[in-house]
Amino acid sequence: MIAVNGTEPQNPLIPSNTNENGGGRIVDRLFAGLRYIDAKGNLHDEVAQTIDTTDEQHYRITLKPGWTFSDGTPVTAHSFVDAWNYGALVTNAQLQSYTYQPIVGYDDVQSDPPRAQTMSGLKVIDDLHFTVDLVAPTIDFRARLAYAPYYPLPTAAFKDMKAFGQHPIGNGPYRFADGNAWQHDVQLTVVPNEHYQGGRPAKNKGLTFVFYSNMDAAYSDLLADNLDVLDVVPDSAIGVFQKDLGDRAVEAPIAYSQWLSFQPNLPRFGSDEEGRLRRQAVSMAVDREQIGQKIFHGTRVPARDYTSRALPGFDPKLPGSEVLDYNPAQAVKLWDQANRIAPWSGQLQLAYNADGGHQAWIDAVANSIRNTLHIDAEGAPYPTFKVLRDQVVHRTIGKAFRSGWQGDYPTMLQFLEPNFLSDSSTNDSLYRNPQFDRLIAAAEAAPTEQDSWKLVGQAQTALLHDLPIIPLFDTTAAAGYSKRVRNVAIAWNGMADFENIELR
Repeated sequence: MIAVNGTEPQNPLIPSNTNENGGGRIVDRLFAGLRYIDAKGNLHDEVAQTIDTTDEQHYRITLKPGWTFSDGTPVTAHSFVDAWNYGALVTNAQLQSYTYQPIVGYDDVQSDPPRAQTMSGLKVIDDLHFTVDLVAPTIDFRARLAYAPYYPLPTAAFKDMKAFGQHPIGNGPYRFADGNAWQHDVQLTVVPNEHYQGGRPAKNKGLTFVFYSNMDAAYSDLLADNLDVLDVVPDSAIGVFQKDLGDRAVEAPIAYSQWLSFQPNLPRFGSDEEGRLRRQAVSMAVDREQIGQKIFHGTRVPARDYTSRALPGFDPKLPGSEVLDYNPAQAVKLWDQANRIAPWSGQLQLAYNADGGHQAWIDAVANSIRNTLHIDAEGAPYPTFKVLRDQVVHRTIGKAFRSGWQGDYPTMLQFLEPNFLSDSSTNDSLYRNPQFDRLIAAAEAAPTEQDSWKLVGQAQTALLHDLPIIPLFDTTAAAGYSKRVRNVAIAWNGMADFENIELR
């Protein structure tokens, strides 16, 4: 068994309700979708035999015969269609429901109360065939089909979804280990799924995801060979991990962005002009370059947009991106403009989860803000990612807070749509801009990727003007592995390439 780092999932392990790293890394091991993304970010068909379309709007999907879930029940067209309909239905309150928005009938299942129980754009033809009709051409829909909300579910899931989430039955390369596989707040163990037929079979005898509340402890376990793979070296070890680990140190650019987020109910940082000016001032008060070098030893570089350098179409010179430059004089000027609207008093707190190794850089960001704007700015630790996220989701955080986005499929749209579309359930900043929504819709309907990228750039210019969230850093992953294992690589999205890890 190979021990890898993880965190306690925020929710039961239902694909359509999992939108954070701790749960996502496990769900992706347990389930197989129509397609999968390899470590380099390339897409491959998995359960799908063919995905046919002539217009990027109407699809006919054929499944490979013989697939089963780990309980031996067949994977059919209904397994996909029923799962997607469950995820989209508003009364099921799934965090990833927004991902089905392109499908015809989504609005009907999302209305309150719902006008329908299923999306009319999904039609089962027989066990191996179904069709999908979209509202409009959607240029990245094929990529979405590799994403967790589009995984299938077995019939057993719908009998008791709550119980299923505690012991899911999937069709992926791994299944839950027998017995007490999920020891909450401690660890979760998966073993190879004997029924798996896809292109990413497990090359090991299983994985134990060890849930750490402190990444320094994880790093100590790695050095002692008590942890086999750590895909997030803590800030405290960034300067020494290469020396400590030698050829077992791994660095790789990944599609992961680090942000400082605000919700409009945070006093003085709302969606009005005062709030916008203060966010702009805070952004220009942060010396990203110095923090990236001093704290992260070059494994973080200043963000230039809301996506990632690692993605196709990235443009580092978008109009409006100067708001991401370190400019103390302009920061003070903007802050003073906000003070003329309403004088500042109190403290700016930056919330972060203490189990993620964020203290050093949060303190550095707070120091940069404090020294530039001459206000009281401090880090505010929360014990776990789950505790932090629960307050963010319920809009009770009452502070600025660290957030980030780790790519789920390799397109810039995947960074922008979940976080900033007006009707996205994962829009934690509650951002609302009809112009942005229209530009993203146009980008999805664009005839070519190049045309789509231009429209994405225009949408990001609107974001940079409004600045609902402050982009801070793009990421180069710093990771390492023990003397017990080999063939360890970091995938495009920053997580270990779990299936290919091998014991020495």
